[in-house]
Amino acid sequence: MSLPKFVIGMVFALAIVVAWSYVDGATFTTTVLRVIGCAVLIQIGYFLLVYVMIARSAPTSADRARDAERSLGADKAAEGEKLSARRSVH
Repeated sequence: MSLPKFVIGMVFALAIVVAWSYVDGATFTTTVLRVIGCAVLIQIGYFLLVYVMIARSAPTSADRARDAERSLGADKAAEGEKLSARRSVH
């Protein structure tokens, strides 16, 4: 879910909470507390959703290359292979 979609959905959800509070006859303070509570719950849910999406994502080729490089020890390098301490970002 993209951030703009999330923000639009959150605004609509909070508007529903405000309308519900108005129809319920709640005081201004109660309405504000309901809106804050709803906003916090939505933020926690969005954070957990993004966390799960990142945790479930497959490793990229760069991740696999980095893991392979880490598993390669100095004693496992070929005789003529020169190991450089300077690494390229690319």
